[in-house]
Amino acid sequence: MNTPSAHTSGNPRDRALTVSLVILCQIVHGISFSAMPLLLPLIREDLNITFTQAGLLSAAATFSYALGQIPAGFLSDRYGPRRLFFIGLLGWSVFSVFLGLIEVFWLAVISQLLAGAFRALLFAPGMSLLAAWFPAERRATAMSLYMLGGFAGTIVLSLGGPLLAAAYGWRAAFMMMAAIGIVAAFVYLRYAREKPRTGAAQQLALSDVARLFSHPIMWVCSGLQFVRFAVVTAYMVWLPSLLVVDRGLSVQNAGFIVAMAAAFTAPSNTLGGYVSDRLRNPPLIIGGALAVLACTAALLPFTHPLPLLLLLIAVNSIFLQFYFGPLFLVPVEILGPRIAGTATGFSNLFANIGGFLTAWAMGAIKDQSGSFTAGFISISVICLIGVALSFVLARMRTGALTPK
Repeated sequence: MNTPSAHTSGNPRDRALTVSLVILCQIVHGISFSAMPLLLPLIREDLNITFTQAGLLSAAATFSYALGQIPAGFLSDRYGPRRLFFIGLLGWSVFSVFLGLIEVFWLAVISQLLAGAFRALLFAPGMSLLAAWFPAERRATAMSLYMLGGFAGTIVLSLGGPLLAAAYGWRAAFMMMAAIGIVAAFVYLRYAREKPRTGAAQQLALSDVARLFSHPIMWVCSGLQFVRFAVVTAYMVWLPSLLVVDRGLSVQNAGFIVAMAAAFTAPSNTLGGYVSDRLRNPPLIIGGALAVLACTAALLPFTHPLPLLLLLIAVNSIFLQFYFGPLFLVPVEILGPRIAGTATGFSNLFANIGGFLTAWAMGAIKDQSGSFTAGFISISVICLIGVALSFVLARMRTGALTPK
């Protein structure tokens, strides 16, 4: 990799095409990724598994995805993100197709573990590829664009997935949606470009990665990432089941609600990055969003009238990923863009540990208590811990950015 000064302006056409293709690939990936939680009630019945087993199946891909974060980030910084992103999307899509053919629970878990390992090659490389095409003062916005495609995919899946499942069964629907990712991967490989660089190459060494562990700000950001994705996973994996099982809605109606939620989250994700760039105060955005999420998580299990439930889900969706870009920006802001991929992978490792634990624990809590209430109350408490961490982050960031 090169130093930050090594970046050239790059071809505007290559920039527009590459950014568009990364977002398109995220839309396609979002379709197959969101299919698991939305169709989980149907998958659970077909495989004849408990809520705990369904949570484990949902968490399997997150587990291997988490373990791959630092290696993916390091490889991205050392060798470039473009081909890694292609391999990640292709592998994820292929193993997602395989899931539709599997009828045994433990084989389905293995398939998801392998799919998650490839999915790890999407995140840090994709974020680095996008951020490289934007100036430093717009990188929170750039990073937030990565998730815009994912939520757009969720909207498409939530509206069309239940109809496909009703017409052809969940297996055929799942395989058709995943197969689109294979096509998109090869289109991306053909046309996407990395930003050209000049100057002498400066290879990232393993010692640079080791130094990440000595930065206190990385641990605070990682704690906040744990909180962030624990909250996201609670809604992403278990909201459809809560609507279908506890509120008695059909899978199709639950799909409409999930699509509505994603429609609120997608623009707010980018808006949060923009506001953070304008205010130059990421911790404020992070803490404010988590305070709202603590309230919505506490109210959700006790809200039964459908209009109020929809309003609560809408408010929650606006703030669910509002602080995504600002949170990923802080380590890059402090440590520099040279190690951006590795720092992103480091943070996202802890995010997905939180996601893995939440996906499994919410199912286990449902089996033991017969309700999602205790699970969502726990999510509210986790959000409050995140608010406290945002104050710590604000002090540490101010100290790190103050000229010595």
